Amino acid sequence: MNYKVPGIIGGVGPASTLDYYNDIVNGYREITKDDSYPNLIIKSVDMSKMLSYLGSNDYSGLVDFLRSHIQNLKDAGAEFAAIASNTPHIVYEELVKVSPLPLVSIVESTCNYAVKNNYKSVLILGTKFTMQSTLYTSAFEKHNIKAVVPNKAQIEKVHSLIFPKLEQGIVVPEDKKQMVLLANEICSEQNIDAVVLGCTEIPIMIKQGDLNCPVLNTTEIHVRAILKKMF
Repeated sequence: MNYKVPGIIGGVGPASTLDYYNDIVNGYREITKDDSYPNLIIKSVDMSKMLSYLGSNDYSGLVDFLRSHIQNLKDAGAEFAAIASNTPHIVYEELVKVSPLPLVSIVESTCNYAVKNNYKSVLILGTKFTMQSTLYTSAFEKHNIKAVVPNKAQIEKVHSLIFPKLEQGIVVPEDKKQMVLLANEICSEQNIDAVVLGCTEIPIMIKQGDLNCPVLNTTEIHVRAILKKMF
């Protein structure tokens, strides 16, 4: 079966990149229903450099950083690319202008999923960089969906529950308990329809059914969009 070869910018962080790899492989095999495995190219990058660009608000530097790695994917044979992380999508609009390959956006994919499921209000959980930006709020606004972000103290709390343990794939039970309590509190106060797990490590901790409302696993949603682009 013919398909386009995907290239994945991974390592941001490493734990969720494993989910992308496994889910794309499994999804491919469900589609093809044969004994073949997909040609899939992953470029694992230094997450500390990405965070350094974000911490210093050097967005042009981040664009160049990502563009160079996408070029590596193209040189290796990828026909389109995706970034296995929400936070770098802060520079997506600028990156897509200079990217050597077509890109599949995790934000656009998540918004489309919310529209399809008729959600009217969503809570955004993610890194502080994601929550403090207009990445999701502006994207959802275009679809007439209200995107709620935690307050300043809650943003710092959520970020501390992601870094450093969860980003390394380590789920601390007490941290999960705090994340669940915080999310449920906001959902109740703001009349939220669904929670966007807007960091690809959060689904390692929070599963469907853990909260009082549905969760949007951005990793799973993004993988579906990647598979659709492949075929």
